[in-house]
Amino acid sequence: RKDAAALRLFVEEGHNLALVQSFSKNFGLYGQRVGALSIVADSEEEAKRVHSQLKVHIRPSYSNPPRHGARIVTTILKDDQLTEEFIEECKGMAARINSMRTRLRGKLEELGSTRDWSHITKQIGMFAYSGMSKEEVESLRDKHHIYCTLDGRISMAGVTSKNVDYIAESIYDVTEK
Repeated sequence: RKDAAALRLFVEEGHNLALVQSFSKNFGLYGQRVGALSIVADSEEEAKRVHSQLKVHIRPSYSNPPRHGARIVTTILKDDQLTEEFIEECKGMAARINSMRTRLRGKLEELGSTRDWSHITKQIGMFAYSGMSKEEVESLRDKHHIYCTLDGRISMAGVTSKNVDYIAESIYDVTEK
């Protein structure tokens, strides 16, 4: 609901736009191609022209996309009780990830890191950009067996109450040279 604030603002200001949403991660439906493309056009006529062009480009990509995932999402979103349950589960997951962000940052600060780690708790979502260099990420991998992308992106979903201290201590080790 908060995620739609920017979209609502753009529409209220009269912008035409295309919005692509993936439900794969949210619903745990990886590989199911579950999502939506929403278009806001100036008129019904323009919307019809856009729709026609989309069909021209989509048709060669697939004839019959998988329906299983889309049907699961539809079942949940058409039922108020299931939708509310889904939203509550997402809130719980987000709260857990946010608490891990707070603990990771807190532990790095507690260890005496000279870096500013506030960006970890300012970011939202399943990933955090750590600010580590490629060399530091490689050292983290080689010395501590902690894996993230070479640009320092960490999957916060993999940070748990059981490993957050180890991760913080390892990050501290490779960033405080």
